[in-house]
Parts: sequence; structure tokens; C-alpha cells
Amino acid sequence: MIGRISTLALAAGLALGAPAMAAPTPGQVAAAAKAVQPKVVAWRRDIHEHPELGNQEVRTAALVAKELKALGLEVRENVGKTGVVGILRGGKPGKVVALRADMDALPVAEKTGLPFASKATATWEGKTVPVMHACGHDTHVAMLLGTATVLAGMKKDIKGTVVFVFQPAEEGPQAGEEGGAKLMIQDGALDNPKVDAMFGVHIGPGDAHQLNYRPEGFYAGADRLTITVKGRQTHGARPWAGVDMASVAADIIQAINQIAARQVDVGVQPSVVTVATINMGLRQNIIPEDLKMEGTMRTFSPARKVDLIAKVQKAVAAIGDRYGAKAEAVFSQPYPVTYNNPELSKWVKASLLKASAKVDDNAPLVTGAEDFSLYAEKVPAVFVQLGGRKADVPAATAPANHSPYFDVDEAVFETGVKAEAFMALDYLAKK
Repeated sequence: MIGRISTLALAAGLALGAPAMAAPTPGQVAAAAKAVQPKVVAWRRDIHEHPELGNQEVRTAALVAKELKALGLEVRENVGKTGVVGILRGGKPGKVVALRADMDALPVAEKTGLPFASKATATWEGKTVPVMHACGHDTHVAMLLGTATVLAGMKKDIKGTVVFVFQPAEEGPQAGEEGGAKLMIQDGALDNPKVDAMFGVHIGPGDAHQLNYRPEGFYAGADRLTITVKGRQTHGARPWAGVDMASVAADIIQAINQIAARQVDVGVQPSVVTVATINMGLRQNIIPEDLKMEGTMRTFSPARKVDLIAKVQKAVAAIGDRYGAKAEAVFSQPYPVTYNNPELSKWVKASLLKASAKVDDNAPLVTGAEDFSLYAEKVPAVFVQLGGRKADVPAATAPANHSPYFDVDEAVFETGVKAEAFMALDYLAKK
């Protein structure tokens, strides 16, 4: 691991004992981000090699708390189960700004071949599963720790307070649990001190160092889809004596695809309904009594959400009736659309341009979803994408988030740290 924070601060000419300045300059922020970059890389690789699923981020949370305490921050642990909140009070009074990183990994078997690839397993909804940081949350944690390091070195010259929110279970808790931003908010992550504005950064397979966002709706709202079917078990050689669950499943998937592509106007706004798991049966010659399918729905307006739910539920029930089975579609764990405050979106572009020359403030809608949206319902917020694709990976074939091959160019961490630091400092300095 890299040396102590004082070494990093001194390397950037920002030791805690340095004379107070009017405000940290862009050059000082850039120098501090460069100085902490090796440590950010080391943090990322350590967290990547030891991933943890939602509400199970015990090791990650302990690492975060230890590093924040070493920086002299006030630290609250066990927020929203395994979350950590760090508070940096600047040397001058002012507003309160929050920065957020998510900590959880996914039940994915890693295939990147990296020397620090995950070999971890864990229990998820009653099954032992492989675990991988396939969505880049390892990088989010490392970059926000880097930002905390940079800003801690400028503490005396900061006007106001920075709250660092390290959140568990962004990908959603397992069935029967609560977690994520909802519990962080309930446990006071935005209170004491009361947050005035919030920013977040999410890495993806876009062009390296590219910063993308758009005002108003950016990431889709999401709902978990669970379809259950109860039929009659029979011998595989006598499907007419029971309910052929494979045919039921096929018809339901075809109906859902037809609804999403043919019954709603995707030209007005995109929407997606996906079935991702099908579970039924134990033997090749037994047609089972039960079928369970799970998936996700993504929408950008309440009206489209209500319409799709009604259409899917009607179709699923009708298919069940046709086969003599009882079929039901239930939607749960709703995330609202991630909404970027328009005024803050217009203002933040100048801060992002200090971090990267490549900034798009009218990026396309993203059908991925984020529970950062719950914070944005409480305080003005902006959520930004950071491109992290390696130079030798073609854009057309770059593995997306949630792929077992997902990986990033570690050089972009420096851009991410600068973006977070500039957004926080500029917000606190603005009148």
C-alpha cells in the first residue's frame, strides 16, 4: 500500500499545516489527484479481489471506515446496514455537499483473467454463488476514497462541509430484505449535517475520460418482475395430462417481448421488459407443477410504467388461463427515474470541464437504473457517467456493466477523482 496521507498531501503541496488560501486552485486539485492515483489503483484492486454482495459489504465497509478515520474525518458506520458516512468539515462555514459511491458486487463468475480477479463466493437467496465487481462499484469506492484524500488535504481552505456516502446494496437487496439508498436515507445519511446538494459518478464502457450526463431524466426507473405459475405435474411423456410449463414460459416470454416492442410507442421514450431467469423442474422426464421467472422493467415516466404493468399482468394471467394454470406477474423493488436537477446540471458543466476536456451534457437516455435516484428525490442532485473503456477494446464489442468480462482503464480514476473534487469544491464556493 502507498504511504500515509501526509505524504500524499505534501506531494501536492497541500499539507494540512500549509497556510490558508482563498480557495484550492484547479492546479492544486489536479496535482493532488495525480498524487493519490497509485493509492486509488491499489484500493480498487484490493476491493475487486474481495467483492461482497449487497448488505454483506463488511470487509469493504471496514476498509472505508479505516481510511476515512486516518484522514481525520468524522465517521459513522453501520448506516443502512453496512454503509459508511464520512464528514469533512472545512475550515470555513458554508453549505453541505454530498458525494456518493456504491460498494456492492454482483453474483457473477469473473472471466477477465486479471491477476486480481475475484475467486469469491457468497450466499444469495439461498444459493452459493460466485461474486464479482461486474458493475464497477469497486472503482467507485476507490475513487471516492481518493477524493476524500484530496479534499482532506485542503480542509482549512474548504468553505463548508463535504459528506462522503459509501452505500451498500445499490443493485438491490435479496428477496425479503431492505437495503440501498432507501435505508441510507432512513438512517440519516442526508441529515446532521443536512445535505444541500449531491453528486455521483458511475463508470461504464464509454470512451475513456468521457463525462456524460443530461438534465432531468437520465437513468431509467426500474421494477423487479416476478412471475409465478402453478400448474399440474405430469410425466414428460404425457404432457397432455398436466400443464406443460416449458410452453407456458415460452408463451409468456414471447408475449412480453411483443408488448415491449409492439404495444407501446418506443419512439416517444424507450422502455424495456426483460425476463432473465427461468426456474422449473428437477428431472428430464417430469413436467413440474411450479414455474418461477424473474426479470426487470425499465421506464422513464409514471404513465409508461403503469401501462406496461397492466399489459404484462393481463397477458401473463391470460396465458395461464389458456393452459389451465394460475399465472401471476408481480412488480416490486421500484426505483424512480434518476433525475438530474436542471439548474444544477447547467451549472456543473464548468466543474466537469476542469476534470476532462470531453464532457457531454446532453447524453442519451440510459436504460440502466440507479437507486441514486432516491437521493435525487430528497435534494438537488446530478449523476454523471465516466467512460472507462481501454484503448485496445473496440467500442462495438466492449463488455458492458454486469458482464463477466467487464474491466476498465485504471487511468480514468484520476479523472473521476478530479470530477468529484471539482463538483464538491465549486458547489461549496458558489454564491
